[in-house]
Amino acid sequence: MKLLSKKVKCNAHGQDSSYFLGWQEYEKNPYNEVRNPRGIIQMGLAENQLSFDLLESWLAQNPDAVGFKKNGESILKELALHQDYRGLPAFKNALAEFMEEIRGNKVRLKSENLVLTAGATSANETLMFCLADPGNAFLLPTPYYPGFDRDLKWRTEIQIVPIQCNSSNGFRITGSALEEAYKEAERRNLKVKGVLVTNPSNPLGITLSLHELNLLVNFIEAKGIHLISDEIYSGLVFNSPDFVSVMEVLMNKNYMNTQIWNQIHIVYSLSKDLGIPGFRVGAIYSNDKEVVSAATKMSSFGLVSSQTQYLLSAMLSDKKFTKTYVSENRKRLKHRQEMLIRGLRNAGIRCLESNAGLFCWVDMRHLLSSNTFEAEMEIWKKIIYEVGLNISPGSSCHCAEPGWFRVCFANMSEETLNCAMQRIKVFVNSECKTNVNGSNRNQFWNKNSRRKSLANWVFGQSFHDYKYER
Repeated sequence: MKLLSKKVKCNAHGQDSSYFLGWQEYEKNPYNEVRNPRGIIQMGLAENQLSFDLLESWLAQNPDAVGFKKNGESILKELALHQDYRGLPAFKNALAEFMEEIRGNKVRLKSENLVLTAGATSANETLMFCLADPGNAFLLPTPYYPGFDRDLKWRTEIQIVPIQCNSSNGFRITGSALEEAYKEAERRNLKVKGVLVTNPSNPLGITLSLHELNLLVNFIEAKGIHLISDEIYSGLVFNSPDFVSVMEVLMNKNYMNTQIWNQIHIVYSLSKDLGIPGFRVGAIYSNDKEVVSAATKMSSFGLVSSQTQYLLSAMLSDKKFTKTYVSENRKRLKHRQEMLIRGLRNAGIRCLESNAGLFCWVDMRHLLSSNTFEAEMEIWKKIIYEVGLNISPGSSCHCAEPGWFRVCFANMSEETLNCAMQRIKVFVNSECKTNVNGSNRNQFWNKNSRRKSLANWVFGQSFHDYKYER
């Protein structure tokens, strides 16, 4: 007897992706400098932990906001009771102004066009429900965030058709790639409802160029489809060129109050820019009143608590704090990215040149035994089990070329990052030594004694208690 729904058995969630499997291995054996120095270091988590001291300093200086008080009087009861699901006006105003600040005050955003959601995950899925029907398709440039297979497809039954980008031009979006993806959808009898991009890109760590943005706007105008710009990393641009929002492009083209004005939608969240993913604060920005209305109704299933909104409205309204925070956080990100690049370079590994985000797109093609995704998975397993680093293989991001990996750098201390770089350097040196000696790569990695030998080089001679889980 079938007692459960089809959704329960649907495997479109993507939980079996190597992206999520790497997390599972990390959780079995997490690194800790004191308690478990031989554990797996988490470098697959795009989390911003570099500026907590700035947040904590503000909280210490604003006890009323933390204690849910206004002018010294408690407003806990007011916040704890039922609220209008459209959100607190003060918070929406503060969020819209913060988004403008991040965009260099080159755009003007209306708080009434914002829909609050429980994170960007909820925002992206809600837009899928608003813009497309089951079986319709969205085009996404590759490589893309592995979680999109869950966020966009699992409950909505939307299809993703990749826009194939490659390393020959730095994985930039081209007109021919857009057209080919559209034709591929037509060959599969899929109705294309839009394009979704991340700007800055996850996992590439680059901002979209003005040429790419104009290309996208012209494309969706010609096809009569939507564009979703996921700008969750917009406050994390620490090198030139500067971030350009698609909304700025529309304003520069004087597209206000035209049809295309309603075809472009922005997703945002405070999870990355403020480093508070646990607060679950996301947003949709759309000029289409019907989309705003429908998305607001859907937000009932994933509201942001009024207590969270009150606290953050006070924080974001402090312009002196936000300006200092954004500036200092960018400096710290740049320093940390340079640490990672320098450490990888010392190990003979290069990265795609990047200017934003919490990760680098790392080129390990020269370490593959063959130019295949099977060889990529072989290297990935070695790095997790023998080296003790959880990084995300390019195949989990739907990259068309084997040998690329996303490596995060902002969710750990500098000491932990240095430890990770030492491990990877020893790993690469051992690979090169093995190849010079003429040993067969597969035989090398299939022999437990050689694996333990590498482990001893990486972690020290007292590695006998480390457990391999294959």
